[in-house]
Order: sequence, then structure tokens, then C-alpha cells
Amino acid sequence: MTPFVFNTTHCILFRFGAAKEIARHAGVLLGPKVLVVTDPGLRRAGLADPAVGALAAAGHEVTVFDQIEADPSVATVIATVDAGRGAGVTGVIGFGGGSSLDVAKVASLLLGTDQTLDEAWGIGNARGPRLPLVLVPTTAGTGSEVTPVAILTVGGAEKRGISSAILLPDIALLDAELTLSLPASITAATGVDAMVHAIEAYASANANNNPLSRLLAREALRLLGANIETAVMDGTNGPAREAMLLGAMLAGQAFANSPVAAVHALAYPLGGLFHIPHGLSNALVLTSVLRFNLPLAAATYAEIAADAFPHLAEVPDEARALAFVAALEALIGRLQMPRRLRDLNIPADALPRMAADAMKQQRLLVNNPRPVTEADALAIYTEAW
Repeated sequence: MTPFVFNTTHCILFRFGAAKEIARHAGVLLGPKVLVVTDPGLRRAGLADPAVGALAAAGHEVTVFDQIEADPSVATVIATVDAGRGAGVTGVIGFGGGSSLDVAKVASLLLGTDQTLDEAWGIGNARGPRLPLVLVPTTAGTGSEVTPVAILTVGGAEKRGISSAILLPDIALLDAELTLSLPASITAATGVDAMVHAIEAYASANANNNPLSRLLAREALRLLGANIETAVMDGTNGPAREAMLLGAMLAGQAFANSPVAAVHALAYPLGGLFHIPHGLSNALVLTSVLRFNLPLAAATYAEIAADAFPHLAEVPDEARALAFVAALEALIGRLQMPRRLRDLNIPADALPRMAADAMKQQRLLVNNPRPVTEADALAIYTEAW
């Protein structure tokens, strides 16, 4: 068997309503002064209030930094660290979507070490130590609560990552109650994002693609495929919400160890240049990338097709991969998501720059089942346009 490494979050707490009990579950770990990292929308909605209140009631001094934007910038990270340093915090909570969780990861690192951000970029360069860290996702998509990766926006457009096991939190607290109020459009986009994580992890050309990641990816697709439409159409359905949250986490564990590839690499310019949410960016290029990969990955996609779409088990092996791509296209349509780049007012003359920018994501492109050149990226974007 090929050697591999599998890292994941030390403790995973999965319980409906668990966020209200965060002081009991994580208070000793976090210490007396806690920094809560979240975004303005969640703060206005009061979603974090029960957790913040529980911490305060337990005697913790809580500082809330609620200015995390989509595609968070380096300046936002620095402001978060300044807030934490000014308060002398002893622990960090990330509360929200992937952006808040990623900023919390980096803030816990920079608050706990003398290492600079410039020294931490890339794979395996963040050495720590970091402050105690608890991550509480409020969307079922990124899986950031179990991944060693944080993605930031540099210079207004470029996506740059830090990847190191030191960024894995001490506790991932998954509370599906927090996702009940998630709008249908965000539920759809984040759910497809999680499916992309599972698909790319399973098919990854990375040397660390391993049996555990493949097992988790398949279970993630089973949960996500069976529940995404229910969660989108009936957001108050608790069992569907729990299944989506668990599926997204399992997909996160899979790609944290068997990394994602060209779908993500080509999605990043959409977020960096046009500020399209990450999940939607992935959905917009997903099927075009999979079609590009079919000459080398058809057998792999055929293996997982029926996990997401059980009816595909009846399709002959040689036709199942193409049917899988078609089923994903049909699902995106039923979820009423934008289908084409032009639906988001992306001009055709922007495609060459996007292709050039995608080539900067070599840490992801090397994991793709089929090598991607800049000309290939442009052709994929053109098909998706």
C-alpha cells in the first residue's frame, strides 16, 4: 500500500444546539479572554449571540471582531490580529462561513507565534505555535473546520493560501441549528462546493490520495446528493441540514489530505476578480472541468457517480462518467443556480486574464487528473461562458 499521512481536527463535536453550550465544551481550552471572529451579517442576525452570551456568563472576557468580508484580505487579517492582541486574548473562535474560519485560523497563528504572514505562505511553512482555536461553521460547504488551509486575497485579486497542520483547530463544533436560517441560494452554492471537494479529493492526482480520503469522499457524496435539494427547498428540515453539515465536514476531511485541483484553481479568479462567492464559482466551472478531465478520469468518476446519484448505478460503466457530469448539470439547474459565466455579467474579454491568473494556482493544478495549460484553462472558461 502506498504510504500516506492523514491529519484532521483533534476533536469534532456534532450536536444540534451545541453552540449554546460552547463555554462548557471549550471554555477551559480557550482561557479567560476569547476573540470571536465573525462577519457583519451574522452579527446583525444575532446568530453568534447565544455563544457569546454563554462565554460571558461563564466568566470569559469576549472580544468580537465582526468585520470579515467574503474573500478576506490581508488587511482584514491584520485588523483581526490587532484586535486580539489589544485585548490580550488567550483563545480564538471562528464563527461563520469559510471566510471567518480561515481568518480565525491565521489570526490564531499570528497571535501565538513570532512568525510573520509572509513567512507562513505556502505548504508546510506555518510552524506555530498558535493560540487555542475552536471553529464553528454556519454553512455546510467549505469544511474549513477540518482543513489545514486558509485562503486570503492578496493585492485585491490574487488568492493565496497557507497550508499547514498547525491550522487544524483543537475543536470543530458542528451545530446544524445554526444553518436553519441559511438562504436557499447560499445553501445551494455551499452544498455544491462540498460536493466539489469530495469529487476532487477522490480523483486527486496528489501522491497523498489515500483510502481514508476516498472513503470519506464517497460517504460525503452520499449524504450531500441525497439531501441537498431538500435542504435548499425546505431550509427548516433539521435532518437534511444535519446531513449536509456532516457531509460537508467529511468532504473537508477528504480534501484536507487528498487536495483539490483544477475546479478550485479555475474558480479562484472568479472570486478574486469578480467577487463571486466561492461555492458559486466552483459550480460555474465544475462540469466544464470534469468534461476536460474525462479522457483520463472517466473510470474514477464512474466509481463515485452512484454515490451522489443512485440511479446512475443502472448506467453501463462506460457511459456512467458522462452521465455523472450530466446529472451534476441537471442538479445545478434544479437548484436554480446561475449556469454560465455570462449570467454573472463576466465579459468574454476577461477570460484570457482569468486563464493567466488560474495558472498561478499551481499548488492545486498539480493535483488535477489531467494536466492543465493556460490554453486549456481558456478553453474551459470559454465553454463555461
